[in-house]
Amino acid sequence: IRDRRTAGEGVALVDLGPREHACNEPFQVASFVKDPAAQLISNFAPTPFELDGRAYSSVESFWQGLKFEKESDRRRLADLPGPQARRAGEEQGYGATVTYEGRAAVVGTFEHWQLMERACWAKFTQHQEARQALLSTGERPIVHRVRRDSRTIPGVIMAQVWMKIRRKLLAGAGAAAGPDGD
Repeated sequence: IRDRRTAGEGVALVDLGPREHACNEPFQVASFVKDPAAQLISNFAPTPFELDGRAYSSVESFWQGLKFEKESDRRRLADLPGPQARRAGEEQGYGATVTYEGRAAVVGTFEHWQLMERACWAKFTQHQEARQALLSTGERPIVHRVRRDSRTIPGVIMAQVWMKIRRKLLAGAGAAAGPDGD
């Protein structure tokens, strides 16, 4: 897209960059989207990370593991690819709360969503390709629209998590800082 600006007696054309960035088009993130960047940002992506001394193969593996009380079940899910972890988590279902690191969080609340943010922060600060994919979205709004929206972390909340992390990364927050900048 080019911007025509009058400068004195002539017209100047200014390159505003790719259309999707210049027009601030929403960037859809989901595992089924064909864009490789969207796939890497997605929670299903095989983007290994560590959180609180435990390794996870994807953010989805962490999130679905929260549905299980036993640490052995959580470790089993931590090793599964995102889609398989999702299936195992759906079979288990949620109780009223999840417990992580000795703290209970009511499912579908801000405290529960903070766990997702911590996992995503770990992913994007530890996995270079995923971080580059997220940063490549520039300032475009991120959306997460799926066929059946989650009742525990709606797409709009998930998109806000990704955009918050992107802002912090763009502001120069390093891997040592937490998702809240601390």
